[in-house]
Amino acid sequence: MGNKFAEKIKSLFGKGKKINDDFYDELTDLLVEGDIGAKTSYTIVEELETICSKEKITEQNEILKKLRDLLLQNVKSIDLQPEKDKINVWMVLGVNGVGKTTSVAKLANYYKNQGNENVILASANTFRAAAIEQLAMHGEKIGVRVVSHQHGSDPSAVVFDAVDALKSKGPGIVLADTAGRLHNKENLVRELQKIDKICTQKADEGCYKKIIVLDATTGQNALRQAEVFNEAVGVDAVILTKYDSTAKGGIAISVGRELNIPVAFVCTGEKYQDIKPFDAKNYIDEFLGL
Repeated sequence: MGNKFAEKIKSLFGKGKKINDDFYDELTDLLVEGDIGAKTSYTIVEELETICSKEKITEQNEILKKLRDLLLQNVKSIDLQPEKDKINVWMVLGVNGVGKTTSVAKLANYYKNQGNENVILASANTFRAAAIEQLAMHGEKIGVRVVSHQHGSDPSAVVFDAVDALKSKGPGIVLADTAGRLHNKENLVRELQKIDKICTQKADEGCYKKIIVLDATTGQNALRQAEVFNEAVGVDAVILTKYDSTAKGGIAISVGRELNIPVAFVCTGEKYQDIKPFDAKNYIDEFLGL
């Protein structure tokens, strides 16, 4: 992740530069470049400058350590586990093209491999025929049941039926793949709120989660997407996709600081196994090239 970016950070801290306004300005610019966003970058560097001045820290390595601590405070992580012996319903959100349907399949495979026998996929993205077919194909490959209706049908009805199918076999988890047509925002919000209502009714208490899939390479666009979905239905956690050498990765810091949303998983490739729980410390160390 972000090797080129981490090199720039290393180079700034390894130049033997004077610690003055220019140094902090350059650091702010670098953090913006790392997809943290102007507002957050400016605030973090201001806090850093205040701490270093107060504690009379002038050694570059010490300043870097303080920066690491500050960034770490802004990154939230969460361990997402379906509750045993309960009906869990998780709605997976995100715009088209971020790898949402594949992430739903990766999640299903991940939990199935952890010993959750009753996992059902709900094909609630009924507006994109390809999404229904794609999820069906994934379900077949990983050996997980998929509940779907025909193209254009009511997405909330799909989720309703999926939870009933789950209940007939006992406790477990329904993962619902939803539409993400941001250009048609009002319709999308209305549709998600309808699904949200069904999920709230059908899941056991405390077992309903809303997870957004964000493309780690899209920077501040991803933050805007998270804002839209968070305003519509509230978001409990993030899955970061395309988290590889092209992603600078600062988006986890922005989402944590500005929206207080934790990251649950990162996806690093196309295979079903290419999903792992998010580790905030590793993430910040990679981000800073430590």
